[in-house]
Amino acid sequence: MTAYPRKYDFDAGAVGDYEQLLLIRTVEERILALFSQGKVGGTTHTCIGQEANAVGLIGELDPERDFVLSNHRNHGHYLAFGGPVGPLIAEIMGLPAGVCGGRGGSQHLKYGHFLSNGVQGGVAPLGTGIALGEKTAGTGGVVCVCLGDGTLGEGVVYESLNMAALWDLPVLFLVEDNAYAQTTPRELGVAGSIVDRARPFGIDADAIDSTDVEQIRPWARAQIDAVREAGRPRWAVIHTYRLAAHSKGDDTRDPAEIEARRDRDPLRIAAERVSEADRAAARDRVDARIAAELADVGAEA
Repeated sequence: MTAYPRKYDFDAGAVGDYEQLLLIRTVEERILALFSQGKVGGTTHTCIGQEANAVGLIGELDPERDFVLSNHRNHGHYLAFGGPVGPLIAEIMGLPAGVCGGRGGSQHLKYGHFLSNGVQGGVAPLGTGIALGEKTAGTGGVVCVCLGDGTLGEGVVYESLNMAALWDLPVLFLVEDNAYAQTTPRELGVAGSIVDRARPFGIDADAIDSTDVEQIRPWARAQIDAVREAGRPRWAVIHTYRLAAHSKGDDTRDPAEIEARRDRDPLRIAAERVSEADRAAARDRVDARIAAELADVGAEA
């Protein structure tokens, strides 16, 4: 499987963080607009409100040797891992220039060591198998398997945890707990502790409750380093919140609840650390980058 270097280089520090978050947010908003304009069929799931997870954790992985196995809410992971904007949007529009030739759509992507699908829990055994291959080959690679709290009712997740623990595989199981499984609140669908779910298998676990990329990054780096150094699986939970609907518009949450969480918007938090001029410059760079890439693939969004 061929890996690709990161498509984009961002400046280190607050401005770079803001620009990465802004790129993901802008792309997600463009994708939602495509559906509203009737230019795309099917469905899509954005990570609006969860971008700091992608930038802070997925962005710390190495696309030359690590793997990301993502789920239906995958665009931010793809972009943070180095995937280009143009082929992503072209893919969602069903164009031949798409990252999978327009055949995979929003949920099913393949770019280098990045793979995703929309099957609940389906990436867990795939990631575990890839990790076995990486261990056998001695590459030192880490496989990040992205799950949501709504996937914790799938038996295949626990079968994968069992095998990963038995075989000492370098898998980081990332759980993005955004409090809802589509429209079902976590407390109605997940019994017990999410953080403790992997511990009966002898897998170490840790969690962070944050939407601040500056807090998530050092925590994420510690999780990745632990897997790489020990060559064993790890269970990492980020308690987060999505500000957008589950998919294009099916949102049954109380609007007051969503509004109350806007002070934890990762983009707002990052914006407070940079000047108005730097924010404007970042916006110009993001808009120019997206426009150029759309022109390259012959798409309008």
